Amino acid sequence: MRIHLTYDNGEVHNVDVDGSMELENLMAIVEAEMNIPAGQQVLLHNGVELTEKSKSITASGIRPDDILLVRRRSPAGSNITRTPESIAETVRQQILADPWMLQQLSSQQPELANAAMNDPATFQRMYLELESRRRELEERQRQQMAALDSADPFDIDAQRRIEEEIRKQNIAQNLENAMEYHPESFGRVVMLYIDTEVNGHKVKAFVDSGAQATIMSPALAEACNIMHLLDERFAGIAQGVGTAKILGRVHSAQMKIGSQFLPCSFTIMEGKGVDLLFGLDMLKRHQAIIDLEKNVLRIHGEEVRFLSEHELPDKARWEATGSGDVQSPVEGGSAAQGAVHPPGGLHPHIPPAGIAASVPGPGAAQAGRLGAPTGAPTSTTAGAVPRHSEEKIKMLEDLGVSRAEAIAALDASGGNADAAASMLFQ
Repeated sequence: MRIHLTYDNGEVHNVDVDGSMELENLMAIVEAEMNIPAGQQVLLHNGVELTEKSKSITASGIRPDDILLVRRRSPAGSNITRTPESIAETVRQQILADPWMLQQLSSQQPELANAAMNDPATFQRMYLELESRRRELEERQRQQMAALDSADPFDIDAQRRIEEEIRKQNIAQNLENAMEYHPESFGRVVMLYIDTEVNGHKVKAFVDSGAQATIMSPALAEACNIMHLLDERFAGIAQGVGTAKILGRVHSAQMKIGSQFLPCSFTIMEGKGVDLLFGLDMLKRHQAIIDLEKNVLRIHGEEVRFLSEHELPDKARWEATGSGDVQSPVEGGSAAQGAVHPPGGLHPHIPPAGIAASVPGPGAAQAGRLGAPTGAPTSTTAGAVPRHSEEKIKMLEDLGVSRAEAIAALDASGGNADAAASMLFQ
């Protein structure tokens, strides 16, 4: 049976276990997967801590595809002395014990991360300064709420401010409820890849039902020895969030999926993120079914499993960088501004009006969609980047983060400065 392990930071691990396995052995797996010593683990199932280590997984009420929340138990005796200095040291030890947390801190606040590793006294001083700023921000917000409470209820501006505060509180409450009751929604999503062979060359293909065409990079086309079949009459420009050059099309090449050899056509497009994208055209042509319950691609009755995260190509693995820019894998030269997402989260969707290509014919080249009549729209417009008040950005910058990090946190929290501050320091 498969169960899902999630941590407070949103990290998710999928593990296959035997239902008769004892919780003690499950905790050993958790230690190997999440680097949390078994003695410091707290396993929560449906909000209830699992304490009987001798019980089996099934006897503990855990069913296939259930989610276990894993937390790190506070060190023994930590509830005795809770001075600010001892809290700072506890935080430092937790950071050093969690590689993911240390990596996040190194990308966002390298000075604080360096102090955590090499200078406990400096880390304590910086941590206490950040905590002081956070408390000042909370006090400022409380004063603003008190001013709203004492304002004239019939004043239109006061009513608008009260309405805005209520809206922000609702958003913050919604975020807290989501984190408490279904934290798995904050985890990373592993994109759908399968093992394939094109003309005898092994490649991991990205399955994307939102992409109009099946796309291959020029480098992979060379490696698969099909570049000599390129029909340059189908060259053009792909337009979406950005643009990418279409070199042409290979109308038919042999592609092995599972044990089947299928004829496929490929649009050869320049791009940096995905070597082979198995798009909607070939999914429909071969009547494929994406079965997320079984985590397989079913094609002509055969089930081909989707790859686990550790089996993905290097380009498909996401590492947090602390940057607010994300490069689209196919649409070279354009970036989507906003909160950090895995590269797979901005996969190369090609909507019906999203590709302009040259269509062979007499006279001048005719512009149109792939396989669509000429004269169709050829581009989509990217949405505007949301803006936030300088006051909110300044509040977060006073907590010791950069302007880009403050804007990214405000984007992620819907403009709620309080929720953004909580996200930055959780």
